[in-house]
Amino acid sequence: FRIHDYLYFQVLSPGDIRYIFTATPAKDFGGIFHTRYEQIHLVPAEPPEACGELSNGFFIQDQIALVERGGCSFLSKTRVVQEHGGRAVIISDNAVDNDSFYVEMIQDSTQRTADIPALFLLGRDGYMIRRSLEQHGLPWAIISIPVNVTSIPTFELLQPPWTFW
Repeated sequence: FRIHDYLYFQVLSPGDIRYIFTATPAKDFGGIFHTRYEQIHLVPAEPPEACGELSNGFFIQDQIALVERGGCSFLSKTRVVQEHGGRAVIISDNAVDNDSFYVEMIQDSTQRTADIPALFLLGRDGYMIRRSLEQHGLPWAIISIPVNVTSIPTFELLQPPWTFW
């Protein structure tokens, strides 16, 4: 048993969700972040579950995809985003009221692999990000990832008001 390692990212735009979010890396598949992206697009996948061809796959090329849990394995979703040229995938829980329980993303039984980082995001956080983008009519958020929270003074750590740290 091991305690979750956390990875943090900050939404830079839109401003109403300019918070630092907490995610957990996949347990036994996917890559790690070798680069810190100061500004990269977080693009909600269409369809949201990303279990097959993405209608907005062009926009995921060289960006990070925001995907919803459900419909297929975490590894399958990660591979779909990788095949569309995504640099990473953030998979949010499909339980939009989940504001505290991190699901451990593990390998499926197919012996396949994925090379890009895969992160799990609380359902409430994923919902609030998608809702903000819809309200502003935006196709993506701009994020910075990963963020080293130990280098940020505590009073500057802008956490989502709906999530307990």
